[in-house]
Amino acid sequence: MFSTGQLIFAICFLIVFVVIMYFAYGRDKKLHRKYYRGSFWILIGFLVFTGLLILVKYLLKQ
Repeated sequence: MFSTGQLIFAICFLIVFVVIMYFAYGRDKKLHRKYYRGSFWILIGFLVFTGLLILVKYLLKQ
């Protein structure tokens, strides 16, 4: 499916990407706490809404 070179590139890319994102987030941690307080509840609301849509779709299919 994928050649050996493609797999090696994908693994290296993933490792470097995760490391860069970790350091980028670490630098902005104080700003995130200040400006994005309460965003966790928006995520919870979005997940609940998505779950309700899936439930309604499942119930209407029967």
